[in-house]
Amino acid sequence: IRHLRLFKRTPENGLAVFSGNFSSQEGKVDIQVMSIEPPVALNMRLYRCDQNFVLDPLKDMMDVKETYGLIVMDRRDADVGLLKGNQILNLVSMHSAVPGKTRAGGQCLDPETMVNMADGQVIALDDVEKGDGVMSYDFVNKKMISSKVLDKWEVKKEKIYKITVVEEIIASGDHLFFLEDGSTKAAEHLEKGMMVLNEKGQPVVIKKIEVREKEVKLIDIKVENENFVAENVIVHNSAQRFARIREEAAKDFYNRINAAAQKEFLDRKEMKGILLGGSGPSKNDFIERGYLNEQLKRKVITVQDISYNGDFGLKELVEKSKDVLVQEAITEEKGVMQKFLKMLATDLDKVAYGEEEVKKAMDFGAVDILLVSETMDDEKVDYYEDKSDETGIDIRIISTDTSEGEQLRDLGKIAAILRFALH
Repeated sequence: IRHLRLFKRTPENGLAVFSGNFSSQEGKVDIQVMSIEPPVALNMRLYRCDQNFVLDPLKDMMDVKETYGLIVMDRRDADVGLLKGNQILNLVSMHSAVPGKTRAGGQCLDPETMVNMADGQVIALDDVEKGDGVMSYDFVNKKMISSKVLDKWEVKKEKIYKITVVEEIIASGDHLFFLEDGSTKAAEHLEKGMMVLNEKGQPVVIKKIEVREKEVKLIDIKVENENFVAENVIVHNSAQRFARIREEAAKDFYNRINAAAQKEFLDRKEMKGILLGGSGPSKNDFIERGYLNEQLKRKVITVQDISYNGDFGLKELVEKSKDVLVQEAITEEKGVMQKFLKMLATDLDKVAYGEEEVKKAMDFGAVDILLVSETMDDEKVDYYEDKSDETGIDIRIISTDTSEGEQLRDLGKIAAILRFALH
């Protein structure tokens, strides 16, 4: 308790505290307390009384060279994280403003609203069917044309706007009307005296606006030319606009994801690649349409279909990418071994193999990359890892899963690529 009082608050990455009898002599007590602030977040709570300290969580953080960026996303949520050794870190979580595909958000009109049909009839919106032709204004050629009704659905709203021009038209607050300059304005933002366009594309004045708060059934339709004539006024087709709103919100969200990825990944020189995952097509749109920074895009090594977001999604992405990660490690091993074998054949003075030669090169400070076979004794591997840490040597543990790895084993289980020739 006295030791813990040294800390006014828990360190950012947590705290590992160890206390016990460190005496190596039987019958003699040497109680010591020590603490370690981990280099990365210690995402666990553990209290243990035992004969040995639990060090595995800290060991996993030591000398982590295998680092991969993680991006899990769809149109609604995204997480940017890191895979460091066996640790999965969620760095950034974000939520989008992309509206769902539900039609409850559509802009709508009263079922009794009279609509001008392409065949000259004027019928209630309730009687308009999918596939019918309605009159629509061509803003390019400034004339009325026939346009097909692509879809129709019902929506419930709790507030309606009764707008009087020549006739009365009842609309939801988000339904768009065309103003005299061709721009659009939602019903809830219209004011008495404003000019909207009639069925001839001519401006007519709004005489009165009433707001009523009650739940009512309204109808929305999707028209090919994006507008139609209702109660002799040109009104906007909601579906296309709603789709555009969703698309713009998605673009904004993708840009936010990219900004987070750039902030977290660009300065991490040790990062070997990026794993990208998500449900649906959003992850593919994100990378194929150029939202991800080009430098980061080149680091994407796999794109996975996953079911979850958040921490579960990051774990699922790593789990589904295990085969890819194994192959990446093998490819990297093959690459460095092929470099060594090529130099062995063409530039013999700048390589060493066998323990005697390698130790001599290490003593001269000539070793750039140290290659150690996984078949070497653990004690020797620990020795070479410690020496490499002391002298800044890049050490690689090479498996025997490849023919190049087998050759290293046969060359004495250890080799080195040198910074300069010794002969």
